[in-house]
Amino acid sequence: MPLQHNRIPHLRFSHSNNEPVLRRIRFSRTLAAALMVLGGWFGAPAANALIPYVYLPTEEELKGSSIGIGRTAAQLLQLGQPEQAAKLAALAVRLDPNDERFWSVLAEAQLRSNDLEGASQSLARAKSLKPEKAGLWFAEAAIALRAEKPNDAVPLITRGLQLDPENAAAYFDLGNARIMQNNFPLALKSFEKATALKPNFWEALNNQSLVLYEMGELDEAIRRWRRVLTIENNAEPMLALAAALHQQGEQTEAIQLASTALAQNPNYVLPLHQAEQLWGRRIREATAQLLGEPKLTNIVERAQANATWKKSQ
Repeated sequence: MPLQHNRIPHLRFSHSNNEPVLRRIRFSRTLAAALMVLGGWFGAPAANALIPYVYLPTEEELKGSSIGIGRTAAQLLQLGQPEQAAKLAALAVRLDPNDERFWSVLAEAQLRSNDLEGASQSLARAKSLKPEKAGLWFAEAAIALRAEKPNDAVPLITRGLQLDPENAAAYFDLGNARIMQNNFPLALKSFEKATALKPNFWEALNNQSLVLYEMGELDEAIRRWRRVLTIENNAEPMLALAAALHQQGEQTEAIQLASTALAQNPNYVLPLHQAEQLWGRRIREATAQLLGEPKLTNIVERAQANATWKKSQ
């Protein structure tokens, strides 16, 4: 609801002679002047003869404004401007501190701005307002994963899944937490649940292969990586598949896939980037062996020069 502008009152006429009431105003001013002269009798006049009227929006109007501000903050997040989004979301929660949506947007903006403590506090406030909202539990788990605290994340995701048991993304996050705990069988189970709910969830299928490779299931890992590439032609599964094929002696296909993958995303030439993407020790070692091939020397050097990755804070 837009704020209403102050309206100037219409000039009114008296019923008797159609003379403007303005004449009465003039008379009043004359009377006021006389009273000023007789101040000794009637006391000192007011210090301000005219006090301007200041419009103050009602509480409901402020709440209405906060909805628009919160929506704009969410749009800024989608545009990749978390710092600006955080400022607007902070204003929204000041205007209406009892709407958990604004606290959620603020938490997301803070998380993307690497303010993990602020994001945790905002989510705690949101959860206190609406504890039955599953997304708030998943969001808090995401902060725990970002802080590399999988033991904190697992019960948060589990609680969220009790409220929203068909959430494929939550099972994906649960699988990532299990990888961080080095519990590969449970990680695989979570990723498979994610693809059962969402068959073309290629990230979950890719992570199934990563886990299978660490468990020594090379053939099955390769089979699933090939399926990933029929869904999404992405550098990560492409390079991982190349490393696995290289271990099986498939040199030609491995070098071709690695060349394409590093041209698409040179960051995967960096072992630290691979580790941040939850690549296990075995697949990183296999990739290092592949990238040591003389036929890939120029491609690897070009990728190293073009890599832009920096470790997340």
